[in-house]
Amino acid sequence: MTPPTAANSRGATDTTGAPFRGVIPALVTPFREDGSLCATGLANLTHRMLDAGCTGTVWPGSLGEGQTLSFDERAEGWRTIAAASEGAGARGGNAFATISAASTREAVRQVEKAAELGMRGCMILPPYVHKGAWREYRAHFEAMLSAAALPMMLYNNPAAYIVDVSAEQVFDLAEKHANLVAVKDSTGDARKLTALVAGSRGRARKVGALVGLDDCAVEGARMGCAGWIAGLANALPEESVRLFTLAQSHDAADIAACDALYAWFLPLLRLDTVPDFVQLIKLVMAEAQTGDERVRAPRLPVDGVERARALEIIRRALSTRPRG
Repeated sequence: MTPPTAANSRGATDTTGAPFRGVIPALVTPFREDGSLCATGLANLTHRMLDAGCTGTVWPGSLGEGQTLSFDERAEGWRTIAAASEGAGARGGNAFATISAASTREAVRQVEKAAELGMRGCMILPPYVHKGAWREYRAHFEAMLSAAALPMMLYNNPAAYIVDVSAEQVFDLAEKHANLVAVKDSTGDARKLTALVAGSRGRARKVGALVGLDDCAVEGARMGCAGWIAGLANALPEESVRLFTLAQSHDAADIAACDALYAWFLPLLRLDTVPDFVQLIKLVMAEAQTGDERVRAPRLPVDGVERARALEIIRRALSTRPRG
């Protein structure tokens, strides 16, 4: 089947959200047997994502176990990913830094380091643990947005980070900070995506919406989202790129192909939406022979009934994996 082309894709000439567009894997963190960060594994993973057609990578978010990493480990990882994204072993792509901290001071320090190391942009999170008024969250976001001239994407995930940032609050921040160009939305609420996509159209300073939950990728693409911050792409990057590209197309044959691929992929994509998503995605990587299950404590690999159920889903999907 002919791949979707610019002529039949939704928003083919749109640049809203750039450089945060297309499939951008939220990278897992490879660890060595002694529990230390494996920079070689991180570079190889970056190459594999970009070679599959992903437009960039972002690291280290919750899937990358960012809460367990030291500042120096973050810096080492960013340096590695920035180099790998420019290296001859990859087609080239954007290296994005996830900025996550309990304090505004530390978040600003991370932004400044990311800029120093040549990262192409940042995904900025609310402060960990803190529960307060919007003016406090706004000040936190504004401090990060002002810390470097890099393009930035705000991450909205109220289930994980308490605060639920509305579309109007996003647009208000973007009016004051031209480098806020995108939002990753992980609410799972189609109305949130609609508010971001539709609300941005009439504005001079547009903000791109990106899907943050794997099992909403197709729906988001068909609604006009600029991209997908993908989890299962770590294990299956080619299928992830093809799924999102097909979902953006208006062509009838592409729509049918997308629906068929989605039906196959959906049981795996749903593994991204449960509490043990880090362990489960690494388990998929191990079964697909593209990684291993090592996680950093207090996380442990899944076991018992949960593991048995996950393996049944994973092995059934891999045994019927689409070819070509």
